[in-house]
Amino acid sequence: MIRVLRHLWLVWALSIFSSCAARPPHEAGPFRPGELVELTRLDPTIRLDIRYATSHNFMGRVLYPQARAFLQRPAAEALAQVNAELKPLGYCLLVFDGYRPWRITKQMWDHTPADKKEFVADPRKGSRHNRGCAVDLSLWDITANQEVAMPGEYDEMSPRSYAAYAGGTPEQRSHRDLLRSVMERNGFTVLPAEWWHFDYQNWKSYPIEDIPFEKL
Repeated sequence: MIRVLRHLWLVWALSIFSSCAARPPHEAGPFRPGELVELTRLDPTIRLDIRYATSHNFMGRVLYPQARAFLQRPAAEALAQVNAELKPLGYCLLVFDGYRPWRITKQMWDHTPADKKEFVADPRKGSRHNRGCAVDLSLWDITANQEVAMPGEYDEMSPRSYAAYAGGTPEQRSHRDLLRSVMERNGFTVLPAEWWHFDYQNWKSYPIEDIPFEKL
């Protein structure tokens, strides 16, 4: 048992070292100057559940040292508008993730089995999260004071995560479709494989970043 534990620890340590030693892909540009904005400073009523700052995620370990969420300013301002439009309907946004340093994307890719890689970004191309132009989120029921039910769970690697998944209850699909419609009205596009993942328009205008949260 001790040998097995030592082996598992060594595999994990080597994966971390490999991710830290690697570098983001080179891009020619030109790019817009980035301005990563903390979402709760722009709109304190946006709720956070930053799973990667806990072990409650598909990796099973803490990846972020701080439970914070950032987006490029145009995307952040558009998200604040989404939140404002949802409130009269009895909801606000629940954000799971925003800007993600490239090295974390590399760790996720290395950890994920080949048959599940449609749910993670290839670090050789970079993620839109790395550009500060992607956000993972859901809806929060203000009156019930709880997250609403969706057809699938956040970061679930199954067909229930697909934006067009026809299963689940009518209420769950209604929640998912409401979120999508308000997001799309404000310049975001859903990722077909993940109902919770939305990319902001003009994401190609921003470079892939690997800035740790502590430096933002």
